[in-house]
Amino acid sequence: MPLVWGLASPKIGEREAIASLLSADTDRQLVGSGDVILGDEGFAGQEFEAFLREELGAHLIRPDRKDEPARFGNLARVRQWIESVIDTAKGQLALEQHGGRILAGVYARVAARLLALAAAIWHNWQIGAPVKRSLIAYDH
Repeated sequence: MPLVWGLASPKIGEREAIASLLSADTDRQLVGSGDVILGDEGFAGQEFEAFLREELGAHLIRPDRKDEPARFGNLARVRQWIESVIDTAKGQLALEQHGGRILAGVYARVAARLLALAAAIWHNWQIGAPVKRSLIAYDH
């Protein structure tokens, strides 16, 4: 379930984009002390891990790179959940085919689709649907 999202230039790194999103959360509503952030190998870096630990009090868990000592392993099951959310965003929500022509339109269309996903997941939990993240029942 996405908790925060943003659009960033592909010219900046994912660590910088995430750090910017999390820095904007001054009330610490999203990530707080003791929370765990799951990421991929792209989040490797002493500065980024120090930011999460010292500024937010959060712990980063990511797959180990080949050139570093083993810490967490490959996290295959957890990574499958993350990839599933990304696949849902790109596939069922067609986020890459948003149709926005200006930046404000892109934001509005992406936000509407993520809100629809969140509403569908919430509704599926409320009715006890066997598959919580499926939007097929709402695809008319």
